Parts: sequence; structure tokens; C-alpha cells
Amino acid sequence: MADLSKIVEDLSALTVLEAAELSKLLEEKWGVSAAAPVAMAMPAGGGAAAPAEAAEEQTEFTVVLLDGGDKKINVIKEVRGVRADLGLKEAKDLVEGAPTNVVENVSKQQAEEVAKKLTEAGAKVQVK
Repeated sequence: MADLSKIVEDLSALTVLEAAELSKLLEEKWGVSAAAPVAMAMPAGGGAAAPAEAAEEQTEFTVVLLDGGDKKINVIKEVRGVRADLGLKEAKDLVEGAPTNVVENVSKQQAEEVAKKLTEAGAKVQVK
């Protein structure tokens, strides 16, 4: 058992390139395809890094209006300022239909600006 544990530790320490090279060597040595085992082994080694990379690479954000708050008229005005494509009725429906997306697929800076404006108007928002 101790030998198997050591093998597992050694395999866990391999880089992606080393794992790919090992796969090729095993295929040549035993004449089998290791495509399925490699695919299953890769998430175990790279799975921990994937969520961190995804969080760092996020470039598009969505501002969600959670609640219009007590000053809905001010929030409706801000929604119309942010979303020029909405008329008064559509902006009112958006605020009253919370939780709803106010803007989608915008830069982090723009999402923060929209969230700040809506929060100052009395709304509760979330940036995703």
C-alpha cells in the first residue's frame, strides 16, 4: 500500500505536459489508449485552479436589481438614465419586477458605476 500511495503522490505532482508525455509512453508500452483515464485525471489536478482562473478572467458583469427600495421613483429615474432604451413604463416595470437584470455583459467599471448610481437612489443591487 505504501508504494501505491507514493505513486499517487508522484502522479499528483506532474505538470500537464508531463502527464501528457506519460500517457503517450503508457500507450506505446502497453498498446492501449489512455484517453479516458487522462480526461478523468486532468480535472483532479487542474480542478482546483480552474475556479480561480475563471474568477480572474471574468470580463463581463451583470448588475441585478434586488429591490427598488423605498424611493422607487428615484430608482426608476436612474434605471432610465442607465438604460436609454427603456421608456418610463418599461423602467417602472423593471424596478417593480425585481429581482431583475438592469444591465448585462458590461465591463467591471461600468457595472460598478451602475450599481453605485442605483444604490445611491435607494435600490439594493448585486454585481455578478
